[in-house]
Parts: sequence; structure tokens; C-alpha cells
Amino acid sequence: MYRFALILGMLAAIGPFAIDMYLPAMPGIAEDLNASAGGTQLTLTAFFLAFGVSQLVYGPWADQVGRKRPLYTGLTIFALGSVGCVLAPTLPVLVACRFLQGMGGAVVMVMPRAIVRDMHTGPKATRLMATVMLVISVSPMLAPLAGSAVMGLGGWRGIFAILAVVGVLGLVLTARALPETLPLERRVPVNLKSLGRGLRTLLSDPTFLGLTFIAGFGMASFFVFLASASFVYVDQFGLSPTGFSLAFAVNAIGFFSASQVAGPLAERIGITRVIVLGVGAFLCFSLTTLSLVAAGGGLPVIMGGLFLGNAGLGLVIPTVSVMALDAHGKIAGLAASLGGTLQMVTGGLMIVVSGLFFDGTAVPMLAIIASCAVMAALLAASTLPRLIRAQRAAAV
Repeated sequence: MYRFALILGMLAAIGPFAIDMYLPAMPGIAEDLNASAGGTQLTLTAFFLAFGVSQLVYGPWADQVGRKRPLYTGLTIFALGSVGCVLAPTLPVLVACRFLQGMGGAVVMVMPRAIVRDMHTGPKATRLMATVMLVISVSPMLAPLAGSAVMGLGGWRGIFAILAVVGVLGLVLTARALPETLPLERRVPVNLKSLGRGLRTLLSDPTFLGLTFIAGFGMASFFVFLASASFVYVDQFGLSPTGFSLAFAVNAIGFFSASQVAGPLAERIGITRVIVLGVGAFLCFSLTTLSLVAAGGGLPVIMGGLFLGNAGLGLVIPTVSVMALDAHGKIAGLAASLGGTLQMVTGGLMIVVSGLFFDGTAVPMLAIIASCAVMAALLAASTLPRLIRAQRAAAV
């Protein structure tokens, strides 16, 4: 299982690397391309929107042709978009190439979850997904540091050159090390009628939507941090790109550490209690951090509060991601892609909202993060009772 999880995690980490590796360079990109902080944040928004919407293509396609062919296509598009970013002469061109990069990178969001669902359900799926998340979680620690190192040698364009190489390596890994997990007899022909039927099934399932948006607002809070943190840490607190990368890694450690106990904890106390515990921690620490920083707290308070809040998300996101697919095994690819689309669009929109209020300080960033925590808690309060009733009914 661990070898398979390592392969899935390495592929899934391509997306986070495309986000995290260039974060230390965002102030430099703004200066080099004569753009504002808000304008530079559009490179993230474009990536997230393309990353989300494109999943609606990859999921149904993967249910029809298997998991590997979409991976080949998406990773090729990702590599081409990365090359475009290297050559981009202006901010609008960079935004467009980031959109193309997101279109390709979306495939690594859909396929690992669908592959996990091909193999397992329930706590076993949570354990495998948590192991995949272990590999993915290394990227927020390593990617910004790698980006800082590359900036010292080849500037911010060198970062995108490395990402192009990563896309090619992903193609090699898919071809050489990843088996096809969806046999011919389980593939579902895709046409407008079947696609519409599948979408109606998913969009009329309040449990699927509730679990999806719990993860969506959790991920959105992290996206808001991604879009704002480099400006806050570098401009407000005076950190160097390397210092920002180290501070950024602290938050990733909280998520990574907690995600590894999600599976065993779900087996011991039950999945719903894990979700309650994680959402509660996310809400508590997000609101507390906002209050302390608004009262004058500095960088240590921000780092400590976000570390603890992200630890709560480490319990939540792997758990709800697999539970959202649990009742939809026959259309797991479509369910994974729709869920990913809704989550990424939520994240992209929250970046736009945060950009409207961003003033270069930490308070607006933390306020949007706290708002995401409140939304996740409200969704959990309305969704978990339905999930519990469904589990009891299935056990009878």
C-alpha cells in the first residue's frame, strides 16, 4: 500500500508544487512585470479556477477510458503551460499561461482520489488517502524553499522551467510505475444523458455537497493564505524569501502531522467524530488568532495560530474527501471531479474576496480565513446528522 501511496502522492504533489514553489517570487514578479499585489494574485486565481473547472472534464473521461490516458493528457498540458510561463513577457500573458497550467494540473487532483476509491472505501480509503496526503504535505515544506533556491540562480522564470521538467517526470512516472485501476468491465460510457444523470445525482445529494464544501472552505482558507502570506510575511514583517519559506513550512507541518492520524483515529472513534474534532479545532484557532492579531499580536501569534488551525484541517480534508465519494462508487471519477471543481472554485472566489480587502497586513487575511472556518462549521452542523443517519441505516 505504501509504495502505491507514494506514487499517487508524487503525482498529486505536482499541483501543490505549481502553487507553492513560486510563492516566494510573487513580490519579485510584481516588481519585474510592473504589477500590483492584487494583479499578481490573479496568477493564483487563474490557476485555481482552471484547476477546478477542468476537473469536470477529467473525471467523466476517466470513468470512460480509465485513469491513465487523462493523466497523460493533463500532464502534457501542464508542461506546455509551464513553458509558456517561462517565456511570459507581461502579467496578462503570465495569467493566461497559469490558466493553461491549471487546466493540465487539474488531472492530478482528480485521479488519485478516484484511484483510491477504485481500491477501497471507508476507513481503509481514509488511511490510504492520508498516506497520499503525507507525500503531498511535504511539498508545502520543500516547494517554497526550492523556489527560493531557484530564484537565486535563475530568477522567478527558472521556477517555471523546473515545473515544466516536473510535468515531464510525472508523465514518465505514470507510464512506468502506475497501474490501471479501472478495469474494462467497470468503465462507464460517457454521453450527455449519462453525464446529466450523474450530475443530478450528485447535486441532489446534500451529504455529498455538504462534505464537499466542508473541505472546500477548509481548502479556501489555505488558498487565501497562499495568495496573501508572501506579501504579509515579506512586506509587513520583513522576512526574506527564504525566511518566508521556512515560516510557510511551519503551517504545512501542522496539516501534515494531523493528517497522518486521521485514518487510525477514524477507526478508533468513528469518522464523524474526527470531522467534528477537526472542524472545531479549525474554527477555534482561526477565531482566536484573528482576535489576538487584531489586538496587536505579531508574527509568532500568526504562525502558531495557523499551525494549530491547519492541524484541524489535517483531520478534516482527507476524511471528508473520501466520505463524499463513499456512496458514489459507480461514478467515482465524476464525483471526484465535481467535488474538486466546487472546492477549487470556492478557493478562487475567496482569493478574489480577500483581494478586495487586502491592505498588506495580516488582519484581512486572517479575517477571511476565520470566515471560511465559520462556513465549514455551519456546514458540518447541517451535514453530519444526515451522515450519521445514513450510516445507521446501512448498518441495519
